[in-house]
Amino acid sequence: MRRLLLAVLLVSAAFAQTDFYLKPSDRVVFYGDSITDQRLYTTFTETFVVTRFPTMNVAFTHSGWGGDRVTGGGGGPIDLRLERDVFPYRPTVATIMLGMNDGSYRAFDKTLYDTYCQGMAHIVQSLKDHVPGVRITLIEPSPYDDVTRSPNFQGGYNEVLVKYGECLLELGAMDHLLVADLNTAVVAALRRANAADPGQAAKLIPDRVHPGAGGHLLMSAELLKAWKAPALVSSVTIDAVAGNAGDVKNASVTGVKNETSLQWDETEKALPMALDLKDKLVKLAIDSSDYLNTLDQEEVRVTGLKAGNYALTIDGVDAGTYAAEDLAKGINLAAVDTPMLRQAMEVHGLTLKHNNIHFFRWRTLQVPMAAEPYPSKEKAMSDLDTLEREIVEKQRAAAQPKPHHFELAAR
Repeated sequence: MRRLLLAVLLVSAAFAQTDFYLKPSDRVVFYGDSITDQRLYTTFTETFVVTRFPTMNVAFTHSGWGGDRVTGGGGGPIDLRLERDVFPYRPTVATIMLGMNDGSYRAFDKTLYDTYCQGMAHIVQSLKDHVPGVRITLIEPSPYDDVTRSPNFQGGYNEVLVKYGECLLELGAMDHLLVADLNTAVVAALRRANAADPGQAAKLIPDRVHPGAGGHLLMSAELLKAWKAPALVSSVTIDAVAGNAGDVKNASVTGVKNETSLQWDETEKALPMALDLKDKLVKLAIDSSDYLNTLDQEEVRVTGLKAGNYALTIDGVDAGTYAAEDLAKGINLAAVDTPMLRQAMEVHGLTLKHNNIHFFRWRTLQVPMAAEPYPSKEKAMSDLDTLEREIVEKQRAAAQPKPHHFELAAR
């Protein structure tokens, strides 16, 4: 049944959208429980969009609250949560990820399951009623780690969460909603990581529920794939014999010359994803998944070189040494420490900064002080909103393409 529903959704999606799901000036609200409240898969997704589409101008609001179920939680009952934390932002796109707490961390319970399915249907209907035209992405619950530790009962809790995901597939098919699976591929990567390095793999979801940055990066990847995010950052081919650029995609190339070394100037129209290459768990997640192949292709290909090894520098900074045959096939710079990657990391830092400002305003002032009539409270919140907007403006400016000088010299 699950496979049939998934096939129907995929076929429908193929006809409904032929390009990236998000559009210029979209307003995205991420809604969920503590896993969304971590602000990791959400901020990775935001940074990807801002760096891959630097002129799209999409707004992002992160509205997760730890402990939430479809009925609500510590932030109030569900209708209050939606009214306060979603509707005011007038989302054109809303993602909903709940379920981890709804199953109560025990074997499948039909009563709990029915409550979940009914609650998700209520959330969807409330969004449609209050935000006409909103595009909803239902997110199947992220994994409970039954891979690096033994399940607590027969079948394990993640099997229960997968069952909850089937409820979302049915709801999505009925209401023509997009459904993103943040469980299956992440579990597969977890298994590969566990086979390669069990000690480190157990740290990807250290408490079995809340992933670290590596796990969230993979979750973000699956959401982006559901949104049909492009793999291409840029692709440039340089002909060393002719001294010119051949096939160029999502970039511009000028000033090609081959004298004592091969040099050219390149301006890419996007940035690679902000990957912290020094984080061992992020690297393990990337190595255990198809992240680079499916979402992060920043290719440079150089043909016509004599056999041997060549040192690549970008803006005078070492970007690795490569064999002529590898350069002819093409190298992916997305996972190399380059000026472009550092620029993307700067953007991600601003993504985190504006989200932290919003979180402070929301969780320190707006909610806990809602009934306290301090005259300066509204001004303080307004000032924080202004500060956040200023940081977002800086984030967008930091994502704009820059020219870079490439040089390839024989070693």
